[in-house]
Amino acid sequence: MGRRCCWRRRGLVAACLGAAFLLLCTAPAFGNRALGSIWLIEERRSPLQLLYDLDQSPRSPLAEVHRQRRDLLRRTCSRLTRRQHLLRPEDLRHVLVDDAHGLLYCYVPKVACTNWKRVMLALSGRVRGDPGAIPAHQVHAPGSLPSLADFSPSEINRRLRAYLAFLFVREPFERLASAYRNKFTRPYSEAFQRRYGTRIVRRLRPGAQPDALAHGHDVRFAEFLSYLLDPRTRRDEPFNEHWERAHALCHPCRLRYDVVGKFETLAEDAAFVLDLVGESGLSFPTPPRPKAAAVRDQAARLFQDISPFYQRRLFDLYKMDFLLFNYSAPSYLRLH
Repeated sequence: MGRRCCWRRRGLVAACLGAAFLLLCTAPAFGNRALGSIWLIEERRSPLQLLYDLDQSPRSPLAEVHRQRRDLLRRTCSRLTRRQHLLRPEDLRHVLVDDAHGLLYCYVPKVACTNWKRVMLALSGRVRGDPGAIPAHQVHAPGSLPSLADFSPSEINRRLRAYLAFLFVREPFERLASAYRNKFTRPYSEAFQRRYGTRIVRRLRPGAQPDALAHGHDVRFAEFLSYLLDPRTRRDEPFNEHWERAHALCHPCRLRYDVVGKFETLAEDAAFVLDLVGESGLSFPTPPRPKAAAVRDQAARLFQDISPFYQRRLFDLYKMDFLLFNYSAPSYLRLH
């Protein structure tokens, strides 16, 4: 009975939009036949219904892992969040929509989001063939995929109630280290370095050389972290999505996510989602990835010269992501 009630509480994520704000309301997800009527053609069951079936029957070990992640996220949200701001439609811009399959995917940069956008494009029918062959610039082009923020309040509500919602997360400091390496140490990120690198150098490097001030191509990791911790950064504008916290992009304590995938188990979790979608001919692009120990060592090397004081401040900044998604503080940190 408890599990069934948990699923019926899915209606809590439906947004009852009044004016420009999202308010939460109750509505059973599976009791309203009209909401899922698009899936009744040829007896096709939606991904959300298939996940519900898994939850009501003996589960595979992987399905049990995902149930535990959902339950942990819900309990942690209940324990740690009290007064929350109301969501506005623009807060949903990271939630991508696939109406053909009943999917909502909240993308988090540096967590395989390029490949997930490729898959979403393939599922939508906008692109044919191997998803891995879709150029990155095409998947990241504005408007290439519809966002939940593009719809009217009533259409947002309908999709939140009836669609399978999923996101993928990553150990926060490994994601942060990946964002730094990708955006500040690679020659193909010149535009990014001119926008953010020059700002960091100008603010945090007294007596900087003219070349660094003009191009922002040599930002040090310690400078990047100081920029994140500087109160002026978020006062001037929101964090860039590449280092914004996952919970601030996807609002997991306001929207209910049915699948919480992890970068550390990307292949298994992606296959789990695609099995629910039912597209047997589609596989998730899986380029060779370094071993987990190598990724952890790369992050540890970047943090080794950061003082315990700044390590603690940075951990506090990303603490909610650690707690909500069940990541432990990295062993290389000196937090005490």
